[in-house]
Amino acid sequence: MCRLLCVRGRSGFAMDEHLAPFTRIARDSREYQGHGWGCAWLEDGRWRLYHDIRPIWEDTWRPPGRTTLLLAHARSAFRDEGIQVENNMPFHDVERVFIFNGELHGVRIRERGRIGAEKVFNFVKRFDHGDFRLALERGLDVIRRRTRHVRAMNLIVADTTRQVHLATSFSEDPEYFQMHLAVGGDTRVISSEPYPGPAAWTPIPNGTVATF
Repeated sequence: MCRLLCVRGRSGFAMDEHLAPFTRIARDSREYQGHGWGCAWLEDGRWRLYHDIRPIWEDTWRPPGRTTLLLAHARSAFRDEGIQVENNMPFHDVERVFIFNGELHGVRIRERGRIGAEKVFNFVKRFDHGDFRLALERGLDVIRRRTRHVRAMNLIVADTTRQVHLATSFSEDPEYFQMHLAVGGDTRVISSEPYPGPAAWTPIPNGTVATF
């Protein structure tokens, strides 16, 4: 399944310092992560987005300069289906961006979206009445109860106020699906896999729903 990255820093950071190791993570993953990639970063209080259908390690373009919030996603398409750039994350609305990694079987929800991850994003937003962390808890609980088997469901949602919401759960293969957190100075990094540089990494416990 896909690889996820989220970096937030109060004073700003050079994006390629994190996208370079994230590229190596995707390239060297035991599962193929080459069905396109995308990233979103804040610039002057607005989201800027980039998507490409090529594997991240074959695309040499990177967002220039610095930012205070970056999300990136390398895609491993379920059953190698729907491989087109429109299905690459981050998904976004005016306020939020969303990235997802997981595998769900037998999902019984009605929601708009081209692929399952986009349906999860739109479904969770139904429960948002001003507290998005609560919306995550309630929306994902409904999805679990209406799904025959959740192998994993990891997602990150960030908004233009620089608030980051994380939900992570998996029923198997923690070595692959467990998310990790590094905090160094004023920078916080969430990644599918640790990489050298940010600080000491801590595994994020299974079942976590948190706002940073």
